[in-house]
Amino acid sequence: MAIVTGAGRGIGRAHALLLAERGAAVVVNDVGAATSGTGSSSAPADDVVAEITKAGGTAVASYDSVAAADGGRAITSTAIEAFGRVDVVINNAGNAIPKPFLELSDDDLYSLADVHWLGSVRLCRAVWPYLVQQKYGRVINTVSASMLGVPQWTGYGAVKGALLGFTKNLAAEGGPHGIGVNAIAPGAATRMLADTAGSTPPGALESMTAMMPPHLVAPAAAFLAHESCMLNGEVLAVAAGHVARIVLAQTVGITDSDLTPEHIVDGLATILDTTQLTPWTIEV
Repeated sequence: MAIVTGAGRGIGRAHALLLAERGAAVVVNDVGAATSGTGSSSAPADDVVAEITKAGGTAVASYDSVAAADGGRAITSTAIEAFGRVDVVINNAGNAIPKPFLELSDDDLYSLADVHWLGSVRLCRAVWPYLVQQKYGRVINTVSASMLGVPQWTGYGAVKGALLGFTKNLAAEGGPHGIGVNAIAPGAATRMLADTAGSTPPGALESMTAMMPPHLVAPAAAFLAHESCMLNGEVLAVAAGHVARIVLAQTVGITDSDLTPEHIVDGLATILDTTQLTPWTIEV
């Protein structure tokens, strides 16, 4: 049984459809908002539920907002009432407020954090007791290449970075309970991309739409959701049919017991040398 947030359109819809096709019962959660996070409508979630049930699958709709203080509990209650358990959580809901750094208001930052980071935290916190009790679960969070630096996406990239830290730390807690916590960094042509087309080069949106459909992201999420997947604390970059591992790693660097700024200057080439890397691993 899987909960997928932001499942009414785009990547979330693709996740829900594939999981249902593979036999999972799905809670299709979507508040039906604009990409900025404003507004609401039950139609997106209802449409996906109808599509799943028409194909012979099992799904129920949830219209609760992950940004609400009690949103995670409400979504979890829908799952428990409908199916009696939760096995998989895919935190996919998101909003986008692309602005230059100095134009980002506190309200903008709160909105991004409430949906991407705290929304994922709240849902995981509500589901966690069930996963621990059954000694099994799969959590898939959604991060982004914007964590690495994209102009005018500072707020978005920052909360995705927080979500990366959340994923790594929750994986360390979940491992002993049989709970795998991983993340995907998806690339797909979605409403969010279309609404920010002004910040992309001419023709880029059309090219990305043809090459990066959302359904090519869903297989990675389905893999991470499967009971046979033993990955924990990993991040997979997924776009246009390409899947790769994203790692946090450390270079060999230098060591000097009498370290000075001048030593760092002298050893900078070695410090920055990425030919030998040691990945940071999850401590369980």
